[in-house]
Amino acid sequence: MITRTRLAAGACALLAALAAGMAFPAGASAGEPTDEDAPKVDLVLDVSGSMRTRDIDGGTRMAAAKQAFNEVLDATPEEVRLGIRTLGADYPGDDRKTGCKDTAQLYPVGPLDRTEAKTAVATLSPTGWTPIGPALLKAADDLDGGDGSKRIVLISDGEDTCAPLDPCEVAREIAAKGIGLTIDTLGLVPNTKMRQQLSCIAEATGGTYTSVEHTEELTDKVNQLVDRAADPVVTPVATEGADACAKAPTLKSGLYTDREEFGQQRWYRVDVEPGQELRASVSVGADRAVNPSYGVLLRAVTVHGREIVRGEAAGNGRTDVLSTGLRYPKAESDDDDADAAAEAVCLQVTNSFSVASGVKTTPGLPLELTVDVVDGPGDSDDVAAFGLGRGWWLLGLLVLVGFVAGLLWGWLSRWRFAIWRTN
Repeated sequence: MITRTRLAAGACALLAALAAGMAFPAGASAGEPTDEDAPKVDLVLDVSGSMRTRDIDGGTRMAAAKQAFNEVLDATPEEVRLGIRTLGADYPGDDRKTGCKDTAQLYPVGPLDRTEAKTAVATLSPTGWTPIGPALLKAADDLDGGDGSKRIVLISDGEDTCAPLDPCEVAREIAAKGIGLTIDTLGLVPNTKMRQQLSCIAEATGGTYTSVEHTEELTDKVNQLVDRAADPVVTPVATEGADACAKAPTLKSGLYTDREEFGQQRWYRVDVEPGQELRASVSVGADRAVNPSYGVLLRAVTVHGREIVRGEAAGNGRTDVLSTGLRYPKAESDDDDADAAAEAVCLQVTNSFSVASGVKTTPGLPLELTVDVVDGPGDSDDVAAFGLGRGWWLLGLLVLVGFVAGLLWGWLSRWRFAIWRTN
């Protein structure tokens, strides 16, 4: 059976273990990343005319952004390669075609000179249009190359003014490239339309959206996102599932990425020793517009096709990622032979996503599979504990306490009734 809480804990434990084991290459010392594996962040700031509005702590939105940037630059970890890109900072005119090209790199992504970066930010003045889509494309180029984490932090106070280059579609296009780039968005005093657009941009790449109405909130959130970029990153290993269990690749514990066509099945194999537990989870990303009513199924089956356990998730409406998972504890073998044969467990991933006519079906949807094979529960009876584990002790204690309390209450009631009759 699936236990979502324990699945989540298992997945987090897997990611933490992988991060600890893979964070530092053999040729580099901890805390001294090379240019190739250093985390990169590009802060993309909206400098359009609306940033003159005075509605954040009694000052303008631009003043709040500058103050936040100065504090963030002081707190940026040494290992982070940080850059600053602007949109709407240079062209004050009414020509839409020109205004929609108004994005520039204010400070290049690289080792941070805090004084130089602060000086560049101090020169900014709210000016023009809001070309979010073009700015995101350029920011993705700013972060090109290297194996470290890549993060764009977009701060804007309005929706894009350069459609039909829809910034949400731009974000999906960036995600489809598989370059491991995350876009986080912050909306300054947002309205409903802007909130929807910035949320869509963030969700398309697995990022976050935050509404900001105070300078301190903006500073804290940008600092948090920059610090997050410095955290160790687990890079998924590319694999290619098969169309049948017999042809499936054998996977070890780790994080894997693949592509799955609409309505397709993908198969993978995992060897599970007696006394071990298999934990697996899968996420399928909707990196393009999909029809309502969809689902993802993850099954563990024997090589003969008998289902062991399954996990499934479904939705109806808009989504960007759909995830599910499973656990399979294999009991200890009764055989005293320490070299008891491992069981080959087949993992089947199926999706029921579909697209309307005119939407590309290739390449397949991005799929991320987490596999963790660990030592099983310490006690054999915990394997069949229905997800409660040692919680059975607490349940038994509660039953005993309730029984004793019932006896005491009954005795007291009879005693009081006897006294009442006597009187």
